[in-house]
Amino acid sequence: MTSNITTHTQPTLAQIVIYPIKSLDGKSVNSAKISTGGALEFDRRWAIVDDRGKIVNAKRTAKIHQLRSWFDFGDAVSEVENRQLITLQAADDNTCHTFSLATELPSLAHWLSDFFGFSVSLIENVVNGFPDDQSAYGPTIVSTATLETICTWFPGLDLAEVRRRFRTNLELSGTTAFWEDRLFAAPDGVVNFQLGNVRFSGINPCQRCPVPTRNSFTGEISPEFQKTFTQQRQLTLSPTVNLAKFKNFTRQTNFYRLSTNTQIPLSEAGKFLNTDDILVSNNW
Repeated sequence: MTSNITTHTQPTLAQIVIYPIKSLDGKSVNSAKISTGGALEFDRRWAIVDDRGKIVNAKRTAKIHQLRSWFDFGDAVSEVENRQLITLQAADDNTCHTFSLATELPSLAHWLSDFFGFSVSLIENVVNGFPDDQSAYGPTIVSTATLETICTWFPGLDLAEVRRRFRTNLELSGTTAFWEDRLFAAPDGVVNFQLGNVRFSGINPCQRCPVPTRNSFTGEISPEFQKTFTQQRQLTLSPTVNLAKFKNFTRQTNFYRLSTNTQIPLSEAGKFLNTDDILVSNNW
């Protein structure tokens, strides 16, 4: 069975989510500014690191799933805003703890060190944050219909949980499932498109790690998740999808991929993405 990808769609930006601290919870916003490095401003702007400078994330420790976080940046996500607050709550603690990301990073690091059981600090990159894919540093894109289809593969998961597991930045409505697969092209090429007035290049399907296999609140592994996902992903691929983009560095095909990695030209810095922006491209 293949997905029914058609040209009779009007892909519309339905949701924008930024993840101010890498691996912690996201914040849904209606508008996001493009940073000087071609990323969403404040997305993965901070990262937690250990004494050796190694990033502490959910790939490294499942305990991070037991940590809830909420961000308050005032009325707008903008560099000029001084209100950059994070509130944290551990699963075994009824108390919430709030810190200023602008003035209280040492106190925040001390609290996180107690939570993890080893010393950590926070580092900051205001240019393009700390993306996993250094060659595709822009936001990831997925269709709402795609996430809804994944829910049917795993009846115990609802849409909110699938969103938390896959942690995608931009979500499109008005499309069929896996429509975003058309946003990457030949092995050495890209698909150029525009969301609102912001230019993008689609690079490749995002390689997934162990994080989506785990319950986003407990870290418990869902049995056979990766196997089932991989099988269903292959079955639902459109015949027009570029299979070369699913090969890893050893040239083996790996279908454990979801959403499209992007680049944003540095010339787009300072522009804003907004929900309800329409996606257009000369490629179709």
